[in-house]
Amino acid sequence: MNELVAIFAGVGLAAACGFRVFVPLFIASLAANTGVEAYSGMDFQALLGTDFEWLGSTPVTIALGVATVLEIGSYYIPWLDNALDTVATPAAVVAGTFISGAMLPEFMGDDALKWIVAAIMGGGTAGVVQGASVITRGASTVSTGGLGNPAVSTAELGGSVLTAGLAIMLPIVAAILVLVMLVFFIRTIVRYFSTRAKRKQAAASVAESEASGPPQVD
Repeated sequence: MNELVAIFAGVGLAAACGFRVFVPLFIASLAANTGVEAYSGMDFQALLGTDFEWLGSTPVTIALGVATVLEIGSYYIPWLDNALDTVATPAAVVAGTFISGAMLPEFMGDDALKWIVAAIMGGGTAGVVQGASVITRGASTVSTGGLGNPAVSTAELGGSVLTAGLAIMLPIVAAILVLVMLVFFIRTIVRYFSTRAKRKQAAASVAESEASGPPQVD
């Protein structure tokens, strides 16, 4: 049962990385550092793999705390938030892979298999969430000229804190929430690319029509 709880917690933390890269890592480090009781009174440190006990060390917690503050503040700077997405997207995938790998139980003795599963399960989840966030921020930039982006950033921060908190305290609830989010976000991403493809096709048709010129009259 503990192994299953650890997997659910890893998936929840990975999803939170899709909203903000450092927030869930900091929350996980803080929980391990302070001995927070997680699911059913279990020490969160006990859910971490033995090779990742360093995540709960004080220097790591402080470093992640500083990185978290800088990341949060950067997303409230106009236009910088969009630029950060080019870096945050691969970083979110890496962070999601790392944190889910750290939570995978020790019975997966094959390290290669463990990180393949972590990349698919954690990295994939973080990538989908981050992709939906990029689309939402882009739409906000176009429709509001960037004025609505702080609201989007605040919602993303709240989503990251909520998902990471549930992953630690109520991993099963976090897993259910992540499943719902993935269904919604995947539909959002598919709809976005489908709409964009239709617009490109329409623009190409218009350009072709204009290039052919008006019909010739004898």
